[in-house]
Amino acid sequence: MDWRDNAKKMAAVNAVEHVKEGFIVGLGSGTTVAYAFQELGKRIRQKKLRIYGVPTSYQAFLLAVQHSIPITTLNEHPQLDVAIDGADQVDEELNMIKGMGGALTREKIVASASKMNVIIVDETKLTKKLGVNQPVPVEVLPFALSTVTAKLHMLGSKPILREAEKKLGPVVTDNGNFILDVHFGPIDSPKELNRKLKVIPGIVETGLFVDIASIVYIGGKEAVRKLEK
Repeated sequence: MDWRDNAKKMAAVNAVEHVKEGFIVGLGSGTTVAYAFQELGKRIRQKKLRIYGVPTSYQAFLLAVQHSIPITTLNEHPQLDVAIDGADQVDEELNMIKGMGGALTREKIVASASKMNVIIVDETKLTKKLGVNQPVPVEVLPFALSTVTAKLHMLGSKPILREAEKKLGPVVTDNGNFILDVHFGPIDSPKELNRKLKVIPGIVETGLFVDIASIVYIGGKEAVRKLEK
């Protein structure tokens, strides 16, 4: 385990402290949040903690099953007590870019339904400005791929269709859509950019998570830092 894996694990231990008896928990996607699944599974076994999780992807669903975390849905529980997730980039105001794992739409829906959003990252994910060496994932209806791509070029960006690694063709999300990784460079106003993207017909959701994070646990080589609004 290198220092980043250990940092993520330490941050996950802090994050799951927010999960209490009887909570309904949003379960994020990605390799970082997998450590939180491990910790939640331990608490269920050792402390007989009774919780239910709402997974944001098939990956999260399978991890929950693996760690014996009972599953529920947003239809049954439209308001969640807390969501635990990772991020691809976090700025000083706790705005984030998410979606390199492909689950941005469901992650944002679950985040919006949660009273508290707890984010786990290692310190390499911190940045002064979003978009530095980091594209913004955008989920797009396949029908609208060409028109959305053209409009993104008009905004001065460089959109790249995400290709699958172990099959031919584009990545297909759990919702049956495509993902464009859109390079904007440093983003001065994430909120304004998100607004511009959301009004383009065919864009389902963006990877800009603005004013969503409640707490960010940042794993470092020696310790975990806590940032909050």
